[in-house]
Amino acid sequence: MNKNEKKSSWKEKLHEIIYEADTKQGKLFDVALLIAIIASILLVMLESVESFDNEYHDFLNIGEWIITIFFTIEYIIRIISIRKPFKYIFSFYGVIDLLSTIPKYLSFILIGSQSLVALRALRLLRVFRILKLARYIGASNKLLLALKSSRAKIAVFLFFVLIVCVILGTVMYMIEGAENGFTNIPKSIYWAIVTLTTVGFGDIAPQTPLGQLIASVIMILGYSIIAIPTGIVSSEMTKADEDIDTNTQSCPTCLKEKHKKNATFCYNCGSILN
Repeated sequence: MNKNEKKSSWKEKLHEIIYEADTKQGKLFDVALLIAIIASILLVMLESVESFDNEYHDFLNIGEWIITIFFTIEYIIRIISIRKPFKYIFSFYGVIDLLSTIPKYLSFILIGSQSLVALRALRLLRVFRILKLARYIGASNKLLLALKSSRAKIAVFLFFVLIVCVILGTVMYMIEGAENGFTNIPKSIYWAIVTLTTVGFGDIAPQTPLGQLIASVIMILGYSIIAIPTGIVSSEMTKADEDIDTNTQSCPTCLKEKHKKNATFCYNCGSILN
């Protein structure tokens, strides 16, 4: 094996582990990534609780730095393991990965910017490929498959709503501050959930014009998402045959997914799959 073949081999192995979930290593990587993301979000939430931060500040800071370094290394590996790095860098997940990595470094320059680490929650959407349901062939299984697929999509939808609450709650914490009742991130997230569900207890209310604008957007959003779960189930019934024979393979050139199980070439760009 020459040097070029060796270089290609280790890059393909990295790509298979990081971008795909069909192998044991790929699933383990996604699980580890999920745990790291959740741990990071919990750390930044706890850091916003003054009493907890005063007692465990060094532990929280060191933990967040360890996780930030981990994500920095992961981001670099994602870039070097694909044939066209700019496809990843300027993709949706590429931008999210970068935004979720830089806040801790920005804390050297901008005080309070570490709270933006909550953007890392968006990356949790990636690991839902682990939850791909078993695919069955045959008309007798279409209804069951549709119901199972709908359940997963509804879970994703509810999880996305939670992500929105985490991000908007963090934003309101930064805008309003303790003087307006937003004393920490968990309490701000509680306000976002109460506002999004249109319950509106009124125990916390934004006082600044920008905060009130964001609150208005959240309330309107609360009404707009009511019909989504109903549409998911009916839509899934028309797609019962779709993706039955697909896997989690990701093209190393264009990053397209949902290839047929035995596919050799990418359906989008024609590149050879690993």
